[in-house]
Amino acid sequence: MRSVISLLTLLALLGMPLSGLAVAAAEAGTVSADSVELEATPHGDAHAGEHHGLTPHAPDLFDLGFFSVSNSMVVTWVVALALIIAAQLATRRMQAVPSGLQNFFEWMVESLYEFLEGVVGSELARKTFWFFATVFLFILFANWFGLIPGVGTIGWGHATDHGFQVVNPLLRGANADLNMTFAMSAIFFALWFVWALQANGVKGFVLHIFGPKGDTTGFMKVMMIFIFMVVGVLEVVSILFRPVSLSFRLYGNIFAGENMLESMAVLVPWLGWLIPIPFYFLELLVGLVQALVFMLLTAVFTLLICTHEEGHEAAHH
Repeated sequence: MRSVISLLTLLALLGMPLSGLAVAAAEAGTVSADSVELEATPHGDAHAGEHHGLTPHAPDLFDLGFFSVSNSMVVTWVVALALIIAAQLATRRMQAVPSGLQNFFEWMVESLYEFLEGVVGSELARKTFWFFATVFLFILFANWFGLIPGVGTIGWGHATDHGFQVVNPLLRGANADLNMTFAMSAIFFALWFVWALQANGVKGFVLHIFGPKGDTTGFMKVMMIFIFMVVGVLEVVSILFRPVSLSFRLYGNIFAGENMLESMAVLVPWLGWLIPIPFYFLELLVGLVQALVFMLLTAVFTLLICTHEEGHEAAHH
């Protein structure tokens, strides 16, 4: 449980903007809210100049000097702090026969452990469970927190002919910010490298990627060495691209879901309270699925690099 609390703290700190990545994601045509001057826009084009939905970048709320705090960072800290407090309360007075919050946490942790043990095996699960469980719980509750009414709809803006338009929301879904998803992917990539070296050693790690597989002799062995060297280069490219694919997959699904909810709310103004309700239930499911997908993908990537060829059958348990 202490490892879980430590990683939650680290994830909260790494929610700070990765400026280069944020700029790259935001340069797809986003414009700062302060630069939009509706007064200079003709009345007929005023509505066309307004932006509905989340912007690709998370707006900054205030500056602490050495870094700026965005609205998604605030949500990251709130969710991490809530999970840390809940974990502390659940383990403050441990009982042999659990009840209440302790019972819920034990059921949740035990279920996750049994699930991961069936995927990666008991030995690897004991070593890596702390990370996979923490990431799953954080992503899940961060996704669900973003669905709370008021997140993304309360903030600063201006009045328009169609009602009050929020330009700079106070809160924003943590995983609807590419900085947060990339931070988690970068943490996993660093841990994946450490676990790979622990399981294989430096020489075994290189052979695992570039070494020929199977038993061949003579000319075929030379050919296999060449083929697997080429395959190894492609594998290195794939490994380096994993943090990007992991982060964009989670970010894209959550970002699109939150924009869809807002679109449904403004589709028919007088039914804005009713139309989004079915989509809320859909997004609850999406939040769970995306947390599960992120955890499973990282677990499988770890299994593949930590599994030795002679133990291949056992790895498919």
